[in-house]
Amino acid sequence: MTDDALAAELRRRALALFGRSLHIRTVDTGSCAVCESEIRLLSAPPYDLHRLGFFFTPAPRHADLLLITGPAVRAMDTALLKTFEATPDPKAVVAVGACALGGVYEEDGFVHGAVDRVLPVDVYVPGCPPSPLALLHGLLVAVGRLEERVAALTFDLAAEVER
Repeated sequence: MTDDALAAELRRRALALFGRSLHIRTVDTGSCAVCESEIRLLSAPPYDLHRLGFFFTPAPRHADLLLITGPAVRAMDTALLKTFEATPDPKAVVAVGACALGGVYEEDGFVHGAVDRVLPVDVYVPGCPPSPLALLHGLLVAVGRLEERVAALTFDLAAEVER
């Protein structure tokens, strides 16, 4: 899929799902900051995530999606869990980079080794660091997971109303 086709599909699906822009909260759980530099590139002119209706937000209460980088250092457990709990449903969690997937650090007394040992992860974006195109593809998959979740919630609500 080309960059433009991927971008158009992301925008179409996000608008159909939310009727507005999609807001992303990034959380660094102990990374080396290389993944964050690739995430920042999504706002640069070649990718321009904002034209797709995707925006970064500093507040988890305004987020629809969490992008998590790093090996989930245990010292970040409380902050990570509070951020997850503050993000309204439906939400998606995207683990970004080899550290977040558990491929660099093994679990020990200081590190979980992978984000999915702390939170339920919907999408894994591999790479050290993952390219901006891989990040865009991960966002597209995450939007698909959110669509499934919204459809299930809508179905459950309709069934409850019929009872």
